[in-house]
Amino acid sequence: MKKSHIFGIIVIAIAIGIIISTAGDASTYVTFKEAFALAENGSDRKVHVIGELKKDAANEVIGVKYNPSLDPNYLAFTLVDDNKEAHEVVCYQPPASMTDFEKSEKVVVIGRVIKGKFVASEILMKCPSKYEEKELKVSEVK
Repeated sequence: MKKSHIFGIIVIAIAIGIIISTAGDASTYVTFKEAFALAENGSDRKVHVIGELKKDAANEVIGVKYNPSLDPNYLAFTLVDDNKEAHEVVCYQPPASMTDFEKSEKVVVIGRVIKGKFVASEILMKCPSKYEEKELKVSEVK
């Protein structure tokens, strides 16, 4: 075999190894029910849960526990998934802007169930102000 063939085979083997290792770390979108079922079955892989922050009748966010003067690295909040199931989510790396967090239209938490609680390692937010179309009014000048 030529040296170029051997080098090509090695490059392909490395590429396959990288693809397999990253595929094993990929997480999937699930509901809280599925996340807790996975944890009961012994799985410790990360999953994505998408939902909304719990709100009261006046459409105000409730259930957020964050006090940066006591512990800036602890955030707990209630998330309602797409099946309307609410669970407390704990995060030890809160987002930089809590005002954006509470204004979020949708929240995606990435993490796993540990000792009966969903512990998020990442929080992704969709803020409505960034995606809403602004209506422009044009008045006629005479």
